[in-house]
Amino acid sequence: MTTRPAAVVVLAAGEGTRMKSSTPKVLHEVAGRTLVGHAVAAAQELKPDHLSVVIGHGRDQVAAHLEQVAPGVTTAVQEQQLGTGHAVMVALEGMPELDGVVVVTYGDVPLLTGDTLNELVGTHVVDGNAVTVLTAQVADPTGYGRIVRDDGGGVRAIVEHKDADDATRAVNEINSGIYAFDADVLRAGLSRITSDNAQGELYLTDVLGLARADGLRVGAVVTADAWQTEGVNDRVQLAAMNRELNRRITERWMREGVTMIDPASTWIDVTVTLARDVVLRPGVQLLGATEVGTGAEVGPDSTLNDTVVGAGASVVRTHATGARIGDEATVGPFTYLRPGAVLEAKSKAGAYVEIKKSTVGPGAKVPHLTYVGDATIGEGANIGAGTIFANYDGVAKHHTVVGRHSFVGSDSVLVAPVELADGSYVAAGSTVVTGTEPGELAVARARQRNIDGWVERKRSGTATDEAARQAKERQAEQAEGEHA
Repeated sequence: MTTRPAAVVVLAAGEGTRMKSSTPKVLHEVAGRTLVGHAVAAAQELKPDHLSVVIGHGRDQVAAHLEQVAPGVTTAVQEQQLGTGHAVMVALEGMPELDGVVVVTYGDVPLLTGDTLNELVGTHVVDGNAVTVLTAQVADPTGYGRIVRDDGGGVRAIVEHKDADDATRAVNEINSGIYAFDADVLRAGLSRITSDNAQGELYLTDVLGLARADGLRVGAVVTADAWQTEGVNDRVQLAAMNRELNRRITERWMREGVTMIDPASTWIDVTVTLARDVVLRPGVQLLGATEVGTGAEVGPDSTLNDTVVGAGASVVRTHATGARIGDEATVGPFTYLRPGAVLEAKSKAGAYVEIKKSTVGPGAKVPHLTYVGDATIGEGANIGAGTIFANYDGVAKHHTVVGRHSFVGSDSVLVAPVELADGSYVAAGSTVVTGTEPGELAVARARQRNIDGWVERKRSGTATDEAARQAKERQAEQAEGEHA
């Protein structure tokens, strides 16, 4: 059942001291998205009328991040962290009078899904509950609030671990901190809760007890996936969450028709898109908004960030950021594609090639040991080994154009701005500073001179001198034999 709530409140104001980080806890990432980003993404699936994130510690950083990733979300500042009940009060103060369901969730539960939140809201409405809590059965409930049920199976109370007696601590059904409230019940309850507890804080959980005392129904949805209730409090939990979410991501893509030779060494962000029959070899990281087309192969040992790979392409031992690789193009090994690198269909960027802000045309080849910066390489052109596109003059960057089906010989330097016409050649070892006309050969190198006796005069007594002397003796012997 889909029921649109009046509001969702995401609690994300805590400092997260156990992270021991200058970065606010909720801005640490799991599978390419921040913790609070995951929380907001799940909440947005409910399409609430209002979505508010309560911020506090690192508020400026968190607010700026939310403006970037979820510009429609509002924020509410909790100046002092006085408990979950107080945090919700702060959020509601910034909203109009609400009528309907209010969902409260946390900014550090990255595996929580929109489907689970929808089930929570749907059960809340169908069962006619005043409050509904998401719970889970866990092997070790230490630190969690315990669900205390009545004889009929309803939720009688939630007792925080520090306030629980031994019998209550033995309960292994835990409170996730995620609730659905009737708006009027929430408002009334928040106005009545007190800080008379071990922490001296306003507990949101106390609203459930007040609702029960008023004779209202408090229910629960028990999730079979306890990971969805798990929060992140330190780096160990962050790593565990990364592993688990990545396991789920790789499994989902394999079931969609992607082959992974070693899923354990393959890391894929939640924002990545893969087509059928993609093959991912060991040591692959696909990050950001990367897309990989049908039948393409990536890896081994490749990292692609915000990169598009076309159908049937091959990418081997490559690091690429902000690049576009065309259909059936080949890249690698040991290739570096920087932002703005575009390889069109059936083109090639080979071993030890670096490309930045340049387009390699259809079928064009940059096979090895080359730097290409700020350039356009035409269809079918071939760039010889050791070529440098010298794009920077110390003040500004300039552009180079290599025409269609042109050939640049090995160990050449193209000094931008320069344009080689279609169908032209550059002789190996040339430093080209002016353009060519169609069909021309550019030769820009000094005539070779061989200086006789230089080694004997300048490097006398070295191994090189001895080798040269022995070679001359052999030549003399061969010449004498030919004349005998």
